[in-house]
Amino acid sequence: MTDILLPVRGTQAIYGINPVAKLGAAFLLGGCLILSIDWVSAAVALLLECALFLFAGLSARTFWLRTLPVWLAAPLTAATIALYGQTSGQIYFEFLFARISEGSLELALATLLRVLAIGLPSVVLFLTVDPTDLADGLAQVLHLPARFVLGALAALRLVGLFLDDWRSLELARRARGVGDTGRIRRTAGQAFALLVLSIRRGSKLATAMEARAFGAPIQRTWARESVFGARDWVLVALGGAIGATAIVCAVLAGSWNFIAA
Repeated sequence: MTDILLPVRGTQAIYGINPVAKLGAAFLLGGCLILSIDWVSAAVALLLECALFLFAGLSARTFWLRTLPVWLAAPLTAATIALYGQTSGQIYFEFLFARISEGSLELALATLLRVLAIGLPSVVLFLTVDPTDLADGLAQVLHLPARFVLGALAALRLVGLFLDDWRSLELARRARGVGDTGRIRRTAGQAFALLVLSIRRGSKLATAMEARAFGAPIQRTWARESVFGARDWVLVALGGAIGATAIVCAVLAGSWNFIAA
C-alpha cells in the first residue's frame, strides 16, 4: 500500500531536476490556466503537456495508474458543471434544479480540459520527487524555516506507516474476532485506535527530534546540498511558456474568459 507514496524513477534527467523547479513549473502553469475558463487555452496546454510527457521516462502502466484519480475526477467535475453550471443559450434538458444548456456544456468541456491540464503535469512532475530532496530544496533554495520543513518531512514520512498501521489493526481485530460485522462501527473503532497510536508516535518523534536539536534556534547545516541549476530554470521556463502560449491562443481565438469578469 505504501508503494503509491514512493517516488518513481523515470529518466535520470527528470529525476535529477530540483523538486523546487518542479513545484515552480506546476505553479506557473496552474496559475496561467486558472485565469480563464475556456476550452481553447486548456486544450492547447494539454496538447503541449502530452508532448512533454513522453520525456518523463514513465512507463505506460505507471503513468495511467498514478494519474487515474485525475482521469476519474475530471469527468465527474464536468458532469456537475453541465447539470448545475451557468445556464445560457439553448436548453437541452431540465429537471428540478438540474439544467443542461449550451452554455453549461461549453463550461463543462472547459472544466474537464482544465482539470486534466492542471492535474496531469502536477502528478507526473511529483512522481519523481523524493520527500527528502523536496525538504532540502525548500530549506536551501526557498529558505523556508527549517523547523517547518523538517516537521513537514517527518509527517510525510509517517503517512506510509499510518497505512501499514491501519492494515495491521484490521488484521489484528479480525484475528480476535472483533468487528467482523458492522462496517461503520468497525471503521470508527479502528480509526480511533489509529488516532491514539498516531498521537503516541508523534509525541515520541517530537521528543526524539528535540533531543537531537532539530528545534534549536541556530543556522542549520544540511547533509546534502540542493543545487538549482540551468536545467531547473529550463523546466520552470517550460511551465511558464506553456501557460503563456495557452493564454495567447485563447485570446487570438476569441474564447478568453477572464474569471474576474
